[in-house]
Amino acid sequence: MTLAATALLLIGLLQAPVDFSGQWAADPPAEKAPGDMGSGWGSPFTISQTPAQLVVEQALFTRYDGQPPVRTVYALDGSESRNTVMTGHATQSRVSRAKWDGAVLAITTTYPGIDPSTGKPFSTEVTYRLSLESPDVLVVETARAGALGSKPIATRTVYRKK
Repeated sequence: MTLAATALLLIGLLQAPVDFSGQWAADPPAEKAPGDMGSGWGSPFTISQTPAQLVVEQALFTRYDGQPPVRTVYALDGSESRNTVMTGHATQSRVSRAKWDGAVLAITTTYPGIDPSTGKPFSTEVTYRLSLESPDVLVVETARAGALGSKPIATRTVYRKK
């Protein structure tokens, strides 16, 4: 390996991963595709990040609902993260893993569910790919695996820093 190649490799290894911290609001596209459900993160939301974890907070309920903002924490070392989320009057436990792919952070989450026709449990896997187009533009590409015979869904949502 040449000295220049070694230097470039070391610079790449020493660079800190992308920091997604900030308050983000959806930048609605001019035309939304039919069936496009967006990223699933709503708008606005706040991300805080340390070298060890990424935290997403979103106020999905009004203050009259009497529920706190939804807060999910993801370990950035690839280990399993478990988040329990209050959805209405019940809690739901979700399992996630976050993995860096260069400057893109991929968070894969398994969502549990109950098949209403059979009453049997099932799960759906959703992968969020976060990337920055610029310091003030966050892109979240969401891929939802098909569950109970439905088709897989892929969406792309652009957010601007507030």
